[in-house]
Amino acid sequence: MRKQNREGIRNQKVTRSADFIPEWKENISDHQSFRSIFKWGAKDEFKNPSQGFFSVIKQELGLSDDDFQTPSKLGETIVENSCKTTMNPEEITLFENIVGKENCFIDTYDRLKYSTGKAMEDIFDLREEKIENISDIVLHPKNREEIQKILELCHTKKIPLHVYGGGSSVTLGLSCPRGGVTLVMNTHMNKMIKFSEINRTITVEAGMMGPVYEELLNNAPVKLDANNQYTGGHFPQSFEYSTVGGWVVTLGSGQASSYYGDVYDLIVSQEYITPKGSFKTHDFPATATGPKINDIMKGSEGCFGVLVAVTMKIFKFQPKNSKQFAFMFPKFENAVNAVRQISQSDSGMPSIFRVSDPEETDIALKMYNLDKNIIGKVMGLKGLKPGSRCLLMGQTDGDKAFSNNLLKQIKKICSKNYGSNLSGYPMRKWYKGRFSDPYMRDALNDFGVLIDTLEASVTWENLEKLYHGVRNHIKQHPNTICMTHASHFYDQGTNLYFIFITKMGNIDEFRTFQRSIIEKIEENGGSLSHHHGVGRMMAPLMEKHLGKTQMDVLKALKKHFDPHNIMNPGGLGL
Repeated sequence: MRKQNREGIRNQKVTRSADFIPEWKENISDHQSFRSIFKWGAKDEFKNPSQGFFSVIKQELGLSDDDFQTPSKLGETIVENSCKTTMNPEEITLFENIVGKENCFIDTYDRLKYSTGKAMEDIFDLREEKIENISDIVLHPKNREEIQKILELCHTKKIPLHVYGGGSSVTLGLSCPRGGVTLVMNTHMNKMIKFSEINRTITVEAGMMGPVYEELLNNAPVKLDANNQYTGGHFPQSFEYSTVGGWVVTLGSGQASSYYGDVYDLIVSQEYITPKGSFKTHDFPATATGPKINDIMKGSEGCFGVLVAVTMKIFKFQPKNSKQFAFMFPKFENAVNAVRQISQSDSGMPSIFRVSDPEETDIALKMYNLDKNIIGKVMGLKGLKPGSRCLLMGQTDGDKAFSNNLLKQIKKICSKNYGSNLSGYPMRKWYKGRFSDPYMRDALNDFGVLIDTLEASVTWENLEKLYHGVRNHIKQHPNTICMTHASHFYDQGTNLYFIFITKMGNIDEFRTFQRSIIEKIEENGGSLSHHHGVGRMMAPLMEKHLGKTQMDVLKALKKHFDPHNIMNPGGLGL
């Protein structure tokens, strides 16, 4: 019945024209508005859907040009100072004495800004101009001594304490349902502590932003008196607006993780301040001294303590050795077989490695205008048909001989699995927009079109079940796009990243739909999260997913580090 309804909507006579362009909003919003909080990225940067992508959205969602005439719920209203803090004046004075009045804020705008991430649910509320689950006070500590004093005060008075890095959380990880304090780390806690070329490590404060971190390493000969240029190897899509500490506490993965490793693999040691004391884990490359506290703290999402510094692995930066590639496969199964064989080939791994399912492939070709150029003609001649063909893209890095040999092996494996070589051109097109694509969400949201993502880790043997189980569930919702790709690869499996686009009228409908997808992921053998973290979005399913025994271990750790349950209460389901 739903399929019939969907087809019926698509076949309606609606106003569509190839040259119609909505009046996308491209003016800078007032810095005190709701929009200034939920807008992605730089205040003066915008990216609107290409005409090809826009046409696909209208077609698949059953929309017409008429649906894109008047934007609504733009969130341009100024946030009034109407939500008074519940913290008493004496407590506020105590915090001011620690960080200084210039680093202490109780106005509604700042409390809302630093209690809000970039989850679709966060954005929905801000567009509705709702002010909920915000902290009582925002503090910008200058050093670890101030953090120590803040934490001791919160512990004594049982005041909830939350940590804000770059604000890119998509799991409701920044909300403060019990109020309390939010620590903003990127303002002052953003310095380099130590660089060791001989150890190939760098130690930085947790609030250092991604671009600053990478620029420092890329220019190590000049800035750090090093012999070589280096890279951190970690490039999440939120790279420009996330912190090194944020990567660590949420167990993030970058777009080049298949070669450099997930952030879990990149962490050498960490320094924490907790209600039960401070500590720094050792930076030995390996030990046999029992379970590693360093591993326990990875991904702890501020539930056990405040991460103040981290030591990370670094790698030689050799961009001249990078080789881009792209192949088109007749079916998803062929592409999956190819990436699995490459992952298990013992020839090494490409850094960037992505395979898109048929729906994402067709949309990507239209987004980047690749379906009408010479590449489109080649695909037509080779019988690579829309609706079944799948795009694989990537890049090899490292030593020149390694990079060249790996590309050679990739070509062999792709050829054996019926992959057609498209050169590196599609990869280069994608690469240029890899950090700017999130800007499009704001433009589409202005017209009620919602875009959200959920991702999961999965073993090779269970990939097909997870892919079809979750995708079929999403496509049951009328007029919904579901693009899926894998972008992080291991000997034992990969991840699946589901991007769904639809139109919904209210937050309750969206929340119900989103939660049902999370449940389908868990039911079909996927992890609750691969690299976005847990936050409060996945928290309700944590015990079901891990089992009571493992969850009891986390609860015991929570009780030890944080006996009064002040550290990000509710995070990780604790």
